[in-house]
Amino acid sequence: MKKTAPHILNASTNLLGFCLVIITSLKISKFNHYSYLDEFAVVAIFCLALSCALSFLAIKSEKEKVSVKLENFADGLFFVALLCIILAICIVSIDVV
Repeated sequence: MKKTAPHILNASTNLLGFCLVIITSLKISKFNHYSYLDEFAVVAIFCLALSCALSFLAIKSEKEKVSVKLENFADGLFFVALLCIILAICIVSIDVV
């Protein structure tokens, strides 16, 4: 089976930074009270942080079976975070237009 944990770790850390920029800009602009954008970003942050941790543990795990389980769970959390980011982008797009 092809190892995807390093790719999940790389993408998760990059998107985690992106979500933190979203939250920071929402707090500065006081825009967070008018939409669900910050809630979606926070859910994405938690999912991405857990995905980072699990993919790191999958890389470091000595046991193949444990590594595969951690990698699959990290992959699922990464997908949930992507869905939250897509919903956040839709909210921003609707508010801009």
